[in-house]
Amino acid sequence: MKELLLQYAQYNKWANKLIIDAMLKLKEGDVDKEINSSFPSLRRTVLHTWSAESVWLQRLQLAEHPVWHGDDTSLLFEDVCKTWQVDSETLIQFVAQQYDDRALALVLQFYDRQKNAHKTPVYQVLHHVFNHSTYHRGQLVTMLRQLGATDIPGTDFIGFVRKK
Repeated sequence: MKELLLQYAQYNKWANKLIIDAMLKLKEGDVDKEINSSFPSLRRTVLHTWSAESVWLQRLQLAEHPVWHGDDTSLLFEDVCKTWQVDSETLIQFVAQQYDDRALALVLQFYDRQKNAHKTPVYQVLHHVFNHSTYHRGQLVTMLRQLGATDIPGTDFIGFVRKK
């Protein structure tokens, strides 16, 4: 289980970087153009996706009060993208530091943003984090196409595996 989650954490960072690089090539203002999706713009989708990774990482690091930045549109887009990459790398380090599969099976107790208590095994949290980011990267690809971007990278897991 550890090796699979480590590979998926590495894939997550790789795919995030590809989509970030594509977004940073856009014209100024494109990240804030309204597009029909789960969130109304690239910026809002990136803020949500990064903030979710960040909050889950904070929970895994046992932060008592994780900080959600998903609604802070005043943050510079480039800074958010850089911090997203740092958090993705930290997720890799978190998985790598787990002694064995038993550590990944430990139950994480936390409160969600609505103050509801939850208990979830670490491996399920990690699986959720990577799956959630994959979901929103797919939305970002569609949004990039709607903005006229033509240089859109493939971010499928098999592409990551084949590059290694």
